[in-house]
Amino acid sequence: MKRFGQFSHILASAALALSTVLSVGGLSSTAVKAADFLGNEAVYGETGICSDQRVLKTIVSRFSYQVTHVPNLPMVEISAFSDVHQKRFEPAQRSSEITRHYCAATAMLSDGEHRRVLYLIEEGQGFASFGDNVEFCVAGFDRWNVYDSGCRVLR
Repeated sequence: MKRFGQFSHILASAALALSTVLSVGGLSSTAVKAADFLGNEAVYGETGICSDQRVLKTIVSRFSYQVTHVPNLPMVEISAFSDVHQKRFEPAQRSSEITRHYCAATAMLSDGEHRRVLYLIEEGQGFASFGDNVEFCVAGFDRWNVYDSGCRVLR
């Protein structure tokens, strides 16, 4: 019986972790407007994972959070992406390394402006190692230079 009690504790912890991942990862019941991808590739077409709709929706959601919570940024949304392409690919050479995709696109904002977006996808590096980690920088919106001047870190 002691083993069963430990097993149910593990299941409860796993269920809590999964619900946290789903709510933190933007899969909660809150509606998020998705930007349109203006291209004719399939989800993993010529641009690979860079044009994956989950990745682009993550950028849209986090950008919306950023402009809402960082002072003195214009209140705009990403309405569409174009010119999505992979700039660099760094495959993992050993199991201890991380596969990275460096991508770029043009974001069309709700105010009509077009901005360059640089983003990095790290495979298997999402919350608690579920899914992929996405880091992004929209030109002109990195007020605190998290990614250095002109989004240099993600180039």
